[in-house]
Amino acid sequence: MDNCMQTYFSYTNIMEMEQRQRAVFINSLSGFKSVCLIGTKNKTNKTNLAIFNSLVHIGAHPPLIGFIVRPNSVERHTLTNIIETGYYTINHINEHIYKQAHQTSARYPQNVSEFNSTGLKEEYQDCFYAPYVLESHIKLGVVFKEKIDFTINKTIFIIGEIKHIYLPTNCLGSDGFVDLEIGNTITCSGLDSYHKTQRLQRLSYAKPDK
Repeated sequence: MDNCMQTYFSYTNIMEMEQRQRAVFINSLSGFKSVCLIGTKNKTNKTNLAIFNSLVHIGAHPPLIGFIVRPNSVERHTLTNIIETGYYTINHINEHIYKQAHQTSARYPQNVSEFNSTGLKEEYQDCFYAPYVLESHIKLGVVFKEKIDFTINKTIFIIGEIKHIYLPTNCLGSDGFVDLEIGNTITCSGLDSYHKTQRLQRLSYAKPDK
């Protein structure tokens, strides 16, 4: 790769791109990302399932996790259900369900459940209101805590507190490390490219003299 040709884009070049091309291009630049399915249910028991690639760790004490919702200019069923009920699940995607997971990005009407449309199965545990994805290997039950509206582009940042965690026993190390490769969790790049991973090495805690 050292001798490969490079292409330069200025801000003007970027903004002159066709809208969809620009979205695909810029979305690819942030590198490999977490990709998950967020399960919700409204107050009339209509379930919703949607794929998100913006999951981010916020803190461990208390255990907080966040994700980005695009501008609320059209119906956002996931956002509406979270605000309405306060409950949602985060479900890791594995190589056996990534095509079904991707299909949840389609704009189904509110009265149509993505669970039914994709063939993924709802799962309920510990009386938690929102549905988990049965086929997912690593699952989080989350309670809504905070909504932050970004004025710069009208996106919305949702922060939740993790209340329940389900994962395969052999994924958990003695130091608390969750081995996502054993759990068969995949990653994504851009809007529609899905990848398996291969660890290079797990390094020790870094100190100035080490």
